[in-house]
Amino acid sequence: MFDQFSALDGVVLLCYLLLLVASGWWVNRRQSSTQGYFLGNHAMPVMLVAISVLATSQSAATFLGGPDQGFRSDLSYLATTLSALIAALIVSRFLLPKFYQHNVYTVYELLEQRFGSSARKAAGLIYLLGRVFASGARLYIAALAVSMILFANIHASSIVISIGVIVLCGLMYTIIGGIRSVIFSDALQAAIYTLSALAVIIVLHEKISLPLNDIIHVLQHPFEGGSKLTLINTSFSLGPEAVFSLPNILLGMVLLNVAAFGLDQDMTQRLLTCRDNKSSQKALFISVLVTAFVMFLFICIGLLLYVYYRSALPTTAANTPLYLGQTVTIFLYFVLTDLPAGVKGLVTIGIIAAALSSLNSGLNSMASVIVQDFYAPLKRKTGVKLSPHQLVFAGRVAMTAVALALAGMAFLCFYWQQYSDTPLLQFALVVMIFSYSGLLGVYIVSLFTHRGNHRSVIWALVAGFVTPLLMQPYIVTFYPPAWQFDLAFTWQLIIGTVIASGVCWMGKPLTTYQKESALKL
Repeated sequence: MFDQFSALDGVVLLCYLLLLVASGWWVNRRQSSTQGYFLGNHAMPVMLVAISVLATSQSAATFLGGPDQGFRSDLSYLATTLSALIAALIVSRFLLPKFYQHNVYTVYELLEQRFGSSARKAAGLIYLLGRVFASGARLYIAALAVSMILFANIHASSIVISIGVIVLCGLMYTIIGGIRSVIFSDALQAAIYTLSALAVIIVLHEKISLPLNDIIHVLQHPFEGGSKLTLINTSFSLGPEAVFSLPNILLGMVLLNVAAFGLDQDMTQRLLTCRDNKSSQKALFISVLVTAFVMFLFICIGLLLYVYYRSALPTTAANTPLYLGQTVTIFLYFVLTDLPAGVKGLVTIGIIAAALSSLNSGLNSMASVIVQDFYAPLKRKTGVKLSPHQLVFAGRVAMTAVALALAGMAFLCFYWQQYSDTPLLQFALVVMIFSYSGLLGVYIVSLFTHRGNHRSVIWALVAGFVTPLLMQPYIVTFYPPAWQFDLAFTWQLIIGTVIASGVCWMGKPLTTYQKESALKL
């Protein structure tokens, strides 16, 4: 362990640990109210919230998957910024004003007013299930990198230790101060991993030793044909090879971003910490633009790695780099073999920072759903009135349970991703659609029709989860040969949302008496 680090790398790692401790001591002031613990008393600065949304959407999957995307493909992923802007407009127009109007703690409280408490609980449950998948996948990707850097292998035992280290750091930083500590931590982690990305770009440019015009020429005329500087991919395909093409971006990716910004408590909770609706809208649009810039940096790393490794590279048949006989991403291969002392340490803490920024967000948001949508209503139903201090304590207990669940899911992903052989960036996105499909269907019906009831909501959420699951490659292989297909996750999301919307719409509106009964469920 640590054999691959120089003394300078050790100093960098030590400085990061001291920075974490110092910032944690300064930020983690105890919270005694649920509004302070889960919503920051609606007093967080717009810019900090925007950076927190950025950090929540980014993760170790971005840190490793972004360069992998640039190395394997082109700039077309950046076109998803268009879908993010469209989604931000939709969320700002239809969702954020309602959240502030009703002063909700979680986005699923709106469903209770329309369909009853059982619908709210079902939506919260499907979110928790989907978020365990998504955050567990991100945690696994971070553990892959940490394991390779610390142990030079991705054996199961090394992965377990790496997962434990990341989870413990995230839990210790978040459990006391709540959402306030999460947002300040996100700003710190985002600054660190952006700085490490810039450092890698500088190192790569020096190693390539080519004028910028020559680098651009190589990228415009790669060995595979086409151009790696292509920004807009106008091809139309239902397969995963064109997942970032314009049709997918204007359809599936818009839905994905609407769900992420407005229906995923993990990200929406940050927006609800702003002073008012206008401030949250401003934070959302700033975060979209800053995210595009940061993602551009990581994809540029992949493009420069393509130029750097134009000659022979120890790879598998699938063109995946090998390090000590094990497959790794192209960026991780470069970190392990070619980064100079000091920068390797900086990149290591950058990966850890990216992991912590997404992990901390998941811990607090999932705890808020458990407490506000399940625990508190259950206690009220039994006639027990909980004090704010008791609710905050319940939030800390829930956060610990969530951390254990994410650690278990991360280890499961160790086998899942290797079996499915999905690129890291797509793998992190795919697992999110299981909960998003149903939530999108339910909220579309809730906002734009007068149809649906608590029963159709529950069935719609189930249909939205099962439909994309049945379209996964590891499930499709069991179908008869004539029925097998390979569908991009964006189209899986579209189909899942359409089916969930139809199922929810089929429910007849409740009468006044039925609504009152549903609210008591």
